[in-house]
Amino acid sequence: MNRPALFLFPGIVFGIGLAVSGMTNPAKVIGFLDLFGQWDPSLACVMAGAIASFVVGNFLVRRRAAPVCGGKFTGGPAHNVDARVLVGSGVFGIGWGLVGFCPGPAITNLARLQAEVLGFVVAMAIGMLIAQRVLGADP
Repeated sequence: MNRPALFLFPGIVFGIGLAVSGMTNPAKVIGFLDLFGQWDPSLACVMAGAIASFVVGNFLVRRRAAPVCGGKFTGGPAHNVDARVLVGSGVFGIGWGLVGFCPGPAITNLARLQAEVLGFVVAMAIGMLIAQRVLGADP
């Protein structure tokens, strides 16, 4: 099986999961972030499901001798929390809180062909390009 096809199924499952859970609706995300108003805990349930899925999947993957796509398993990412991580997380959080989109749901929402979604995704891509060029951030 070719490598791009291996990513197709999980991507479709991810998109369906976002849509079914309502996480493509920015109002749901903003409701989760509204701790002192009309708090909506549904995003916490989606996160719990994602964490549980990761734990099971990670357990199964670690039992394999080699990755499905070939090669070797590499070590995980560095666990250094530095100024870049803190600033980047803060900027991400501000953007997420202002509009209720994070990258996955924003890309999923492109299927709606709404101008504000397209504008957000374009602006997000521009921000990523600026970070790469100016800060040398990883793609």
